[in-house]
Amino acid sequence: MTDAGRMTDAGRMRDFLDLLDPGNEDFLEELRAKAEAEKVPVIGRGTEALLKTLLAAKRPERVLELGTAVGYSALVMKSVLSELVPGARITTVENWPSRIAAAEKNLGLFDPDGVITLVKGDAGVFLEGEAGDTYDLIFMDAAKGQYPVWLPHLLRCLKEGGVLFADNVLQGGTLLGSRFLLDRRERTIHARLREFLFELTHDERLQAAVVPVGDGAAVAVKKPGCGTAGEGKNAGCGTAGEGKNAGCGTAAEEMPPGGGEARAERDE
Repeated sequence: MTDAGRMTDAGRMRDFLDLLDPGNEDFLEELRAKAEAEKVPVIGRGTEALLKTLLAAKRPERVLELGTAVGYSALVMKSVLSELVPGARITTVENWPSRIAAAEKNLGLFDPDGVITLVKGDAGVFLEGEAGDTYDLIFMDAAKGQYPVWLPHLLRCLKEGGVLFADNVLQGGTLLGSRFLLDRRERTIHARLREFLFELTHDERLQAAVVPVGDGAAVAVKKPGCGTAGEGKNAGCGTAGEGKNAGCGTAAEEMPPGGGEARAERDE
């Protein structure tokens, strides 16, 4: 099959799976339609279905979202948890002023009981100030180039048994090709996302998978007994860079072809 054929089949599969989606409450469907009309990126339907399923299975009491946009995904998570975990709380972080304004309006209308807390500011600064072992689930669709920088803080903030869910990690398939087909800024994001995915899937404290749903999702569970980022308390729970077992070099050393440039391009 040609590459064009594969892309056609991928599009057909996405369309078919979208047809299976049962939809949301009317106000959420209206929010989605408005965001899509205004070219504001919101979570795809297939990825949303996966997130809802994880929420139903995990039933988290404390959720962190990085990248509020207009508040759509936070409200989706609330709609799931309100029936399953009445005391659940969601903290969502956004630093883009126009999106903060839209999120405040939507949360004011559709979250009158204040389940969702909107934090205005930089996600990296927020993470640095958070205590460890705080969240049961972290969902992020934010500045992709910062993911490998944030990863140690994310793991520190995540409780043992907690779930880390990162959306749009395959960039609609562009991550599969050569970075040299992209412009300079996109090359850096390309390299950093490859670095993030390698570290996520090779960190012995995590059980992780990259799922080809939507624009690509990475899901990782923090194993019990492995401590916070950098501690690696138990045997077999080293970080991606420690390489405790034979053949387990650092992420930069073992990066798949085309991915080892992540660190070299970090300052570009």
